[in-house]
Amino acid sequence: MQSLPGPAAASIVVARRGWHTDVCMRSEDSGPLKASLAADFKGARFLCFGFGERQYVVTRTHSPLAALRALFPSQPAVLMTVLNAPPAAAFGRASVTPLAVTREGLAGLLAFLQQSIERDASGTPLRLGEGPYPGSEFFAATGTYDAFYTCNTWTTDALRSAGLPVGGAVLFSGDLIYRVRQLPANKQALAAPSPDTASH
Repeated sequence: MQSLPGPAAASIVVARRGWHTDVCMRSEDSGPLKASLAADFKGARFLCFGFGERQYVVTRTHSPLAALRALFPSQPAVLMTVLNAPPAAAFGRASVTPLAVTREGLAGLLAFLQQSIERDASGTPLRLGEGPYPGSEFFAATGTYDAFYTCNTWTTDALRSAGLPVGGAVLFSGDLIYRVRQLPANKQALAAPSPDTASH
C-alpha cells in the first residue's frame, strides 16, 4: 500500500460499538465541527461520529420490521458523541484503534464530516434530538442508508477521506476493524491513551 504524504499531524480513533463503528478525533483537531455542533458541551476532549438509518436510530424502534425497513434506501442520521475522556476509557481499550493522519488527511476527514451533516437554508446543522448516551446528539445526514451503505461503509469512507488506504467493500464492523488493523505501521498511531474515567 502507498504511504501517506508528509508526517503524521494528528491521531484519530476508530471505535467499535458491537456491530457499529465511530470515528473519533480530539476536540482541538475538530476545527469548525466543535463550534457548529458541540459548542454547548463543556469539557469536550474528543468528538465521535457515527452513521445510521434515521428512523431506526432516532426513534429507537428496534423491532424486526424497523430493522427490515433499514435495509432499503432511507434517510440517514449522524450521531455525535462528546467524550470528556479518551475513547479507550469510554469504549474499552480492545474496541479502539488509533490511526495517524497527516495535516492533509485531517482536513479531508473534516470536510467529509462537514458534508455529511444536513443543513438548513441558513447553513445551520439540522438537529434531530438527544442521542442514546449522555453527551450525544443526532443530526440529519446527507445521502442514504441501505443494506449496501451501512454505518461501517460510512466510517470506511471517512477513513479514506483522511487518506487512509482502507480497501474493498465494507459492510460489517468486524470487517472494517480487521482491515484497519492490517494497515502499514506508519498509519498506526501511538498506543491508545490510558483508560481513565469517561463521561459520555
